[in-house]
Amino acid sequence: MKYTTEIIIDLPRQRVIELFDNPDNLAKWQPGLKSFEHFEGELGQSGAKSRLLYDEGGREIEMVETILTSNFPDEFSGTYEAKGVFNRISNYFYEEGKNQTRWVTENEFRLSGLMALMGIFMRGAFPKQTLEHMQNFKDFAERQGA
Repeated sequence: MKYTTEIIIDLPRQRVIELFDNPDNLAKWQPGLKSFEHFEGELGQSGAKSRLLYDEGGREIEMVETILTSNFPDEFSGTYEAKGVFNRISNYFYEEGKNQTRWVTENEFRLSGLMALMGIFMRGAFPKQTLEHMQNFKDFAERQGA
């Protein structure tokens, strides 16, 4: 399953990148994130791997992030793998005038096992959840200001 989402953030692109590229900010806009542990490669750079632990309604989900491209301010892409889920996300950041940034994500999900069955019934939930996370980041970033 592939889809694209986008949102406008009322901040200059450089400020958006500063906030987005700081792992200390993840828990401030990703609900349920309990921990972020970098374990391989240079933090924030291509090839780096990190373990993210989420609490999803009382169910613990462990995900491994592998950074594929770290080419700020233009692109940040990576894979996110959990049991039965492979997700590749490419993030692009475009200047929209002097004080706005258009954040575009290209998403690809591959599901296996029980998750593949759930995916058939929940296709619309994936883009909706991605947009909710983007809105969370937008709200967080705009509260921080320029």
